[in-house]
Amino acid sequence: MPAPGVCLNILSERNLKDGQGSPSNPERFLDQDFPQLKQFCLKERLRFRDNLFPPEMKSIGVGPLKREELWKVVWKRPHELVPNPVYIVQGTSRFDFLQGRLGNCWFLASVGALTSQKRIMKQIIQDEQNFSVDYAGIFHFKFWRFGSWVDVVIDDKLPTIDGRLVFVQSKTPNEFWPALLEKAYAKVCGSYADMDAGNISEALMDFTGGPHVTIKLSEASDKLWDTMRRASQSESLMGCGTPGGQAGLIQNNVSANGLVEMHAYTITGVEEVACRGRPVKLVRIFNPWGQGEWNRDWSDSSPLWEFVRPEDQKHKVVLDNGEFWMSMEDFCRNFSDVDICCLDVNVLAGSHSSSWKTEVHKGQWVTGTTAGGCLNDLDSFSKNPQFRVTLKETMEDPRDERAPNLLVSLIQKSHKRNRHLATNFHIGFNIYEVPAHLKDQREKFPASFFRNTRIIGKNKAFINAREIMEFFRFKAGDYLIVPSTFQPNEASSFLLTVYTKTEAVLEDSSGYGITRTKMIPRDNDDSFQLFLQYADKYGEVDAERLQKLLNENLYAGHSQKTTGFSLDLCKSMVALMDLSVTGRLSEFECLRLWKRAVFIKDIFYGMDVSHTGSLSLNELRNALKAAGFVLSDSMLNLMALRYGDSGGEITLENFVVLVLRMDCMAKTYKRLAAGVPNMMLDQNEWMHLTMYS
Repeated sequence: MPAPGVCLNILSERNLKDGQGSPSNPERFLDQDFPQLKQFCLKERLRFRDNLFPPEMKSIGVGPLKREELWKVVWKRPHELVPNPVYIVQGTSRFDFLQGRLGNCWFLASVGALTSQKRIMKQIIQDEQNFSVDYAGIFHFKFWRFGSWVDVVIDDKLPTIDGRLVFVQSKTPNEFWPALLEKAYAKVCGSYADMDAGNISEALMDFTGGPHVTIKLSEASDKLWDTMRRASQSESLMGCGTPGGQAGLIQNNVSANGLVEMHAYTITGVEEVACRGRPVKLVRIFNPWGQGEWNRDWSDSSPLWEFVRPEDQKHKVVLDNGEFWMSMEDFCRNFSDVDICCLDVNVLAGSHSSSWKTEVHKGQWVTGTTAGGCLNDLDSFSKNPQFRVTLKETMEDPRDERAPNLLVSLIQKSHKRNRHLATNFHIGFNIYEVPAHLKDQREKFPASFFRNTRIIGKNKAFINAREIMEFFRFKAGDYLIVPSTFQPNEASSFLLTVYTKTEAVLEDSSGYGITRTKMIPRDNDDSFQLFLQYADKYGEVDAERLQKLLNENLYAGHSQKTTGFSLDLCKSMVALMDLSVTGRLSEFECLRLWKRAVFIKDIFYGMDVSHTGSLSLNELRNALKAAGFVLSDSMLNLMALRYGDSGGEITLENFVVLVLRMDCMAKTYKRLAAGVPNMMLDQNEWMHLTMYS
């Protein structure tokens, strides 16, 4: 049986602190260990079969092939298709492959860009893999996924029909890196069908893990050319897309100028040539189909090439290989947007300094607690996650006095395993300067703060994209960043990344784990009249008797919304309060439980401002605070998931058990930690494990 998810989360957080998730030390995707699996296959003389992405119909998915074609699919290893399969033939190139029966031009255009950056390419495809030495039918690839590099394991069984690859294939019949790379990414997406249609920006980010920007060409500034030129001269990946076509329907219509409507292309070159003595800015573009080109000015057969300087003639290549040149003006007129993903923030910022620092935080918008929506409702907005950023004074290049010194990136991550089921919400963020008199505040800022403090920075608009980013220039000081969805109660995980040219500290304003502010009042009465009515002949109360005691007495004076305390909840409370570990409560133990239950009940009804007989998740934080616990957003989200019902409500019964357990586990950790110098778990880890499990 696998470890509980909360345990895996703790391990993941520890691993991140230890450097796991870096390119050199990636996380194991779906917990598959490539070296271990390969060694086992070699030892047992087996060919690896990936049961987590099996060579079956479900791994293809619904859409790319007709039903009758699906039944014809045969999964074959490369050596069953050709006598001498080779992983890579004479290096990797954008001209190596042809798109197959899948609308994933966005992915293949990104691969085309990737092949021009050899160092990054080598990191992704692990070019030492082969079909000869220590071959076991197992391959692996690395991708960046939402803050961490992951190592993705696959077998080399590929879908074929009539002996031909169904999806991407190499122009060289015995070369297989394109097909295996596509399969690994299909596994990450959930199936081959989940790769059908998408934005080139998604794969560009997954290949680099660097900051990314999408520029609408209709809104592009005069700095676009300089940005593209810098990107072409650095380790950056660039792509672009054409407009047109019917929304939601990919038709691959080819325009009279040779461009395909609603199609993704790779930008492979940015050059300036002299034509008739005048400078001309040119962009080189690649069609991932491997054919089909622009046929107007500066195309392969354009007469304008006859009028350029001799040294610029090298750029002219007359081949129907899908690659062509066009002027910057024609590029902006015929393409809708350009995507740039880079490893160096200076490429996008246009600054000279290379000392950018990065701070990252993973968070969640959870329905009812931290999914507060936009500023349309200030009370709700203040529930969103809040992050304090402290920018410090540092020296920078004098040429960068007006250049940005802060980049904020917000990436949303759906909880769905399959890409086509994921929903991108409209996301955005607002930035506020924290006044001097509030710099010592370490709790979340209330609605009144946002009502009285002006926004000093934000993204241009809420966009339903995977990532949004914006540059700013701020002076040294304390700032508050509030990421949110546009509508409240839209649940998603997110990654907030802050790039700064100054020293910076990024902190979650909601705190860390659980903070104890006061203790539950001690007992001051050694008599308990109710006990004698419910105790057995031995003077003890078991779970069944406790259930009757609570259900018949605790609700006095209040409406009872639910059926009362279940036997299972009462067994949990007995276990928490049973000092002698007999499965029963003595009079003293029962009195302790009763007094705590009454104390918690009074808090519950006092915080039930809507008088519904239950707490909304928005009321939960205040109720817990009244009980003596201040919870971070992450811990509050966990409690809402664990103790809330399907409607997002906390009943009295669940609230009583929640507070009793939290009180008990906090005390237990304190006692254990006092006797053990080097506890294996810190308090936050302990509370996450014991409160959620």
